[in-house]
Amino acid sequence: MQAAGARQLAFELPHAESFRREDFLADPSNEAALALVDSWPNWPHRIAAIVGTPGSGKSHLAAIWAERAGARITDAAALVRAEVPRALVTGALVIEDLAPDRADEQALFHLFNLAREEDAFVLVTAARRLDLEGYALPDLASRLRALPVIALTPPGDALLAAVMVKLFADRQLAVDEETITFLLGRIERSLAAVRDMVARLDRAALSRGRRITRVLAAELLREQESQA
Repeated sequence: MQAAGARQLAFELPHAESFRREDFLADPSNEAALALVDSWPNWPHRIAAIVGTPGSGKSHLAAIWAERAGARITDAAALVRAEVPRALVTGALVIEDLAPDRADEQALFHLFNLAREEDAFVLVTAARRLDLEGYALPDLASRLRALPVIALTPPGDALLAAVMVKLFADRQLAVDEETITFLLGRIERSLAAVRDMVARLDRAALSRGRRITRVLAAELLREQESQA
């Protein structure tokens, strides 16, 4: 028999996070990027970039565009020169999480050239501006500075709340409005922090055999503060 107060092991069970267009939560912080995705193929330039902090929705937007455009998706760190022609075989490509330390610069420069030669579309996502220093190849740095870039701005209260509700729902968890409001008033105001808190609460609820409530959320926040 389990002793009172003892906690169960919490296993990280897989959960499906939907990246469909109808599940994307529109907000002033992302409306320009969403308009870019929805306007394809009527882009003024065939190569574009979406920049935003981790968890800001870049991958969701990229997945929506990839579905519309029939694009392949590759991580920037996985792109090598020999694979560039194959990467563009469908005429559209997503390059995820581009950063100076995650790119084969020769491969990326070759890809941009080939995309222009073949009239292919490329969507780049990155956590930082592409015109900052860090790229050693001058021609690549020049190309990146010239790319049209749409930046995702910090989310508003309505989006933070809606994302939290969606992330709980993706885990098949129903959480009341009081708990959502309580949490948003006490965590960092970013989508990454919302994502992290949802995962932490899910694990805590599983290990303690309890529902996610304001009381459980307060306990978890106190424990985090004591460990900081």
